[in-house]
Amino acid sequence: MGRAKDSAGKTPEPVSFAEKLACSEAFGAIFREGMGLVEEAAAYLDGQGREEAKALPRAEALAYAAESMRLTTRLMQIASWLLLQRAVNQGELTRSQSASEKHRVKLNQQELATEPDLFERLPQRLRDLSLHSLRLQARIIHLDQLIYAPPAPLAARPVIPASPIEAQLARLREAFAQS
Repeated sequence: MGRAKDSAGKTPEPVSFAEKLACSEAFGAIFREGMGLVEEAAAYLDGQGREEAKALPRAEALAYAAESMRLTTRLMQIASWLLLQRAVNQGELTRSQSASEKHRVKLNQQELATEPDLFERLPQRLRDLSLHSLRLQARIIHLDQLIYAPPAPLAARPVIPASPIEAQLARLREAFAQS
């Protein structure tokens, strides 16, 4: 049984829902959330966070430094990925160009830098920003895997007949080919 053909006689490629999502308003929402989180974290770490860190005991101050560095790194990865996808959405890059540029954006799931009991003694705002960034990073990694995963082989894709008659003819051909 063959694959359905379009009006030009070509076999159409399957629609990538992940790519459609990456170009949708849902992506716009993730983009705004991610870039907003970057701005929010930068403002906190340069202002109130710096003051809060000065007042912490030594162990907590070291944990604060580790968490803030990990937060900054995570947010830089998120922002880089979001900007790369936006460039594709706006036609500045093709999907294949972004795939070749993607090696520069290291998206990997990070954990917290400190033990849970020590993390709980850090300022609430740093904890909130860190946890929010982890959740956002997990969503972006999932979306990235959907967009850039290699397509399924053609044999694994379902065959869609062009019409019910074509499906019947294909069955007849198969039946006569076996005898």
